[in-house]
Amino acid sequence: MMQTKAPEKHGLDRARLDRLAPFLKERYLDTGKLPHAQLLVSRNGEIVHFSSQGAAREGSDKPIDEGSIFRIASMTKPITSVAFMMLVEQGLVALDTPVHDVLPEFRDVGVYNGGGAGVPFVTRPVDAPMRMLDLLRHTSGLTYGFQNRGNVDAAYRAGKTNAGPPENWHGEADLDAFVGDLARLPLEFSPGEAWNYSESTDVLGAVVQRVSGVPLDRYFAEKIFAPLRMHDTGFSVPADKADRLTDCYAWAGPSLGRVMYDRAESSMWLRRPRLLSGGGGLVSTTLDYHRFCLMLANGGELDGARLLGRKTLDLMTMNHLPGKSDLSSLSRSLFSETTNAGVGFGLGFAVTEDVSRAMIPGSAGEFYWGGMFTTAFFVDPVEKLHMVFMTQLSPSLLYPIRRELKTLIYSSLT
Repeated sequence: MMQTKAPEKHGLDRARLDRLAPFLKERYLDTGKLPHAQLLVSRNGEIVHFSSQGAAREGSDKPIDEGSIFRIASMTKPITSVAFMMLVEQGLVALDTPVHDVLPEFRDVGVYNGGGAGVPFVTRPVDAPMRMLDLLRHTSGLTYGFQNRGNVDAAYRAGKTNAGPPENWHGEADLDAFVGDLARLPLEFSPGEAWNYSESTDVLGAVVQRVSGVPLDRYFAEKIFAPLRMHDTGFSVPADKADRLTDCYAWAGPSLGRVMYDRAESSMWLRRPRLLSGGGGLVSTTLDYHRFCLMLANGGELDGARLLGRKTLDLMTMNHLPGKSDLSSLSRSLFSETTNAGVGFGLGFAVTEDVSRAMIPGSAGEFYWGGMFTTAFFVDPVEKLHMVFMTQLSPSLLYPIRRELKTLIYSSLT
């Protein structure tokens, strides 16, 4: 365990905070549910808990440590959203800008009205144009192919029009080709009508690339990672850091259990992908993502480097769902990185609106997200508290570990 500040100084009960590592070990590591677990808790800008447990790679006794690199999947989305809002602050684009103004491929997109599965799609015109706001809050009408709900999802899978799973990131399509393929398929609903977890943030990454005029990975590296000193974050792992990448697993059902999904020594993330996925493509470390959370908690600035203005962060962490509704009433998604009741959605984050309806300890105004490999973070501006959790197991909703960790962490507050 790395050196941390005394929790008592920050209004935390040490004995309760010390329950976190044994809880993870006994419930998730000793039972084989998770391969490893790394947890960071910060309060008032200082790390008060950091624990690492479990082997980094199959067949090796080397444990994960503070240098371990993890695939953060959809925890990429908040970074892409910040990148976009940096362009908004420069006056280069706005939340109400129609997406087709930057990506003309979407100018004639229609809404699904029948057909598919071997029959040509029937579409109707959209009731309102897709705006940048819709990409940020997942009300665009786009979807994910892995949702397996209907003919549009099936068309995503058949055409490999997914920004994920990661096998597609190393295919023939780059961001421009991806946008062109996606825009030829109908939307599931008219923009602004509902919420559906989707490839919206991948499209937003294409917007960032076109508006900035530089490749998305370069924009991230120069405008976000370098200023925040997130030196171990990117779309691939360089050769001199390859030994720090952890194995990644997937749940294959009760009979097979946990199986290898992406072996570190031959990982897809050891080479630059053609499709730079702003929705799920990054690798990072717990300490790097901690710095990203510190920037968010500090109102857009960290150690003299300001990425965003304070009021822009305030705007991002408000509930932007139509009618100020929550996901339980607006969501059409079968998959999400959040529970729904009492939870709104901002510009890149889920936002807790009603703690009693969410039924998990927390604060109104906290914001958070997670990734398909069970990684997670939350930032609570009221308590000046944030968490970063890393492991590597898909799918993310297999175990209630995020809810459990959050409950244990909040129980430590005095």
